[in-house]
Amino acid sequence: MKIILRYANTYKKALVIALFLMVVELVIELVQPIIMARIIDEGILQEDLQTVYFYGAILVGISVLAFVGGIISSFYASEVSQGVGYDMRRDMFERVQMFSVMKIKQFATSTLLTRLTNDVTQVQGLLFASMRIMLRAPLFIIFGIVMSFTLNVSLGLILIAIVPIILIIMIFLMTKGMKLFRKVQEKMDTVNRVIQENLVAIKLIKAFQRRKYENRRFSDVNQSLKDVNKKALWVMEIVMPIVMLVMNVALIALIWFGNLQLEGGNAQAGEVVAVINYATRILASFGVFSFLLMNLSRGRTSAKRIEEILVEDTDDLTSEEEKLSLHGDVTFEDVSFRYPDATKNSLTSINLQANAGQKIGIIGETGSGKTTLLHLIPYLFKATSGKVMIDGKDINQLKNRVRYDITLVPQEGFLFSGTILDNIRWGNEELAEEHAIQAAKEAQLHDFIMSLPNGYHTFVGQRGVNLSGGQKQRLSIARALADNPKILLLDDSTSALDADTEKRVLQAIRERHCTTFLVSQKISSVLDADIILLLQDGKTVAKGTHEQLLQNSSLYQRIWDSQRREQVGMDG
Repeated sequence: MKIILRYANTYKKALVIALFLMVVELVIELVQPIIMARIIDEGILQEDLQTVYFYGAILVGISVLAFVGGIISSFYASEVSQGVGYDMRRDMFERVQMFSVMKIKQFATSTLLTRLTNDVTQVQGLLFASMRIMLRAPLFIIFGIVMSFTLNVSLGLILIAIVPIILIIMIFLMTKGMKLFRKVQEKMDTVNRVIQENLVAIKLIKAFQRRKYENRRFSDVNQSLKDVNKKALWVMEIVMPIVMLVMNVALIALIWFGNLQLEGGNAQAGEVVAVINYATRILASFGVFSFLLMNLSRGRTSAKRIEEILVEDTDDLTSEEEKLSLHGDVTFEDVSFRYPDATKNSLTSINLQANAGQKIGIIGETGSGKTTLLHLIPYLFKATSGKVMIDGKDINQLKNRVRYDITLVPQEGFLFSGTILDNIRWGNEELAEEHAIQAAKEAQLHDFIMSLPNGYHTFVGQRGVNLSGGQKQRLSIARALADNPKILLLDDSTSALDADTEKRVLQAIRERHCTTFLVSQKISSVLDADIILLLQDGKTVAKGTHEQLLQNSSLYQRIWDSQRREQVGMDG
């Protein structure tokens, strides 16, 4: 809960105003039964209409004041709760952006989405309820009993005897409810994960006719969420019937005992009515406790989940440091890497010296560590042992600053909603349109773009759904070239291109004179590389130029012969 207070402190002025006006409402609510007692005892029973009019006018006036105060209090309470929600979402989003790729995978996308949306909404609801109801209800119960005592000690004792019983029941149910609502949030994460997987893999689901299976899988997690939610709500909702039972027994006792006092002349009618009025309002205050406890249980659970994100260590530098300008030298010194919880290394003792402007080809079978090696260069992953150095400096010291002049093009070209021009400029917002066009020409995409009705201003759907795989790859390459990188990382990102287009794209990249790392399944893509790295089970089994590897590596020779035969077969 400390995290909520820390964020609310930013809106201290609005918070103070909201709480002050809430106290004004509380005071007026506490005074109203006293005034009503005066109207009864000094006005109605004494048949003094002037007194009735006088106190009646006061009652109406303070009621209007409470009404206006409540509206203004709600306004400022909304400002605080919405502001805190905005700040929490902003800080969590920025924090997640600074997580390593590994850490994001550990949290899972579904739970991050839930925490950024549903959990923040729960905290907002808790904060608003706290300023408007949650503090007011217990304060009225306390001061309502005190006021009852000042009117009639005997009747006040009845209220004192009842209230602790209700509080014990509520504390017990709140503790149980908090545990259940944490389970609800976890189940919500699972539901979001299944939904996300289905939306992303919808084509695969249709191709494999797995709709019924996925429906059953979603039904299972949805049912689990429903069951836990029902149980949590049942625990919270049972509060109200218990409160009503106990308080109605108390009201009956108050009426019965008050009547005895009236008959004995030990009490006035107005004070008995006032005490009963306090008891009724205390009952109403307890009545909202089930709602308050639900908000408190959910809000506290969500606050803890939000705090887990905000206190998590980040791998990127947090300060805005001066951009690092790279020359383009990349060195691997005995580098090994192992994924968390893995039983063996994905990379073992990798040694490589790439000078600025060189082209490095990386080939190997699936799972040999090609992509992992590539991800070590922009500090997406941190080497388990050994050193990755950029321009002779340890990357662990430079951290994310190296990314200013490094660009990665993944195998699956990811595009953002917006125009084609927006996507090319995505890594360089100040890029002139003519330079974006030049990048598209180098990526062999210009002619296709110009064939579209709106050219470079054609809207690209989410994830580029209206483009083919090859077009998305070329657009991703154009985006990378538009960023003018000193080090360009191509993760099998020409796999969807035909041989002739791929050749022209790679030639354009070669003319850029940037250090290029090209992961590929095809030797033909790396024939002209200055260094070719052949990986197997995360280890370097051969290294050199194409001609050197043909002479010195039997594995490389077999791969080359196999791919040449396949190509001849395709041509035939």
